[in-house]
Amino acid sequence: MAQKILIVEDEENIAELLHLYLEKEGYETQMAPDGGKAVELFRSFDPDLVLLDIMLPVMDGWSVLKKIRAESKTPVIMLTAKGETADRVTGLEQGADDYIVKPFETKEVLARIRAVLRRTLGESEGTGEKKLAFDKLTINLDAYELLVDGKRVDTPPKELELLYHLASSPNRVFTRNQLLDEVWGFDYFGDSRTVDVHIKRLREKLEGVSTAWSLKTVWGVGYKFGVGPA
Repeated sequence: MAQKILIVEDEENIAELLHLYLEKEGYETQMAPDGGKAVELFRSFDPDLVLLDIMLPVMDGWSVLKKIRAESKTPVIMLTAKGETADRVTGLEQGADDYIVKPFETKEVLARIRAVLRRTLGESEGTGEKKLAFDKLTINLDAYELLVDGKRVDTPPKELELLYHLASSPNRVFTRNQLLDEVWGFDYFGDSRTVDVHIKRLREKLEGVSTAWSLKTVWGVGYKFGVGPA
């Protein structure tokens, strides 16, 4: 059965281009020209992935994303002319899975769609439980919950996903670019400071909790979730 993609784009020529290209590649698509229609179609069409523009009539992309995330983990790729770092960080922290800046090539969009679907389908085909436990630390990605010394600590989604990714492979060193690729799922045009900022915030939450594990910087390489003797 063909995978379904909802295209939310108010520029008719761009929406039609994506529709034709993705249908040719074997996907089933529906198009929404505004945010209100997007929410309606999301519920009736039940897509496997959403391509979502930010600047939309009726309801902007941020509002649509919030409504989607309130009821579903369906992957969302943001499409926008805005290329500023702040916009990307906002979208990703609000739960977007990837971010593509216009103008884009259809081949790039297809590659991103395939990567995101591969990643999300790979997760759903596993055991279903995405929970890690260490001394005084529980990372529950199913409930998007972080427990530190038995207490729930409010943590933005991307921080939690980053911590889970590192802790899933204890003592493995990840470069910043690997983390951007594997956690954010997009090329960040060399701006790896996003990873540094998220690591800094996580350290503030986890500092001094346990001597059995730590978020370590491997100078000149990247980061790892260190377990056992230093």
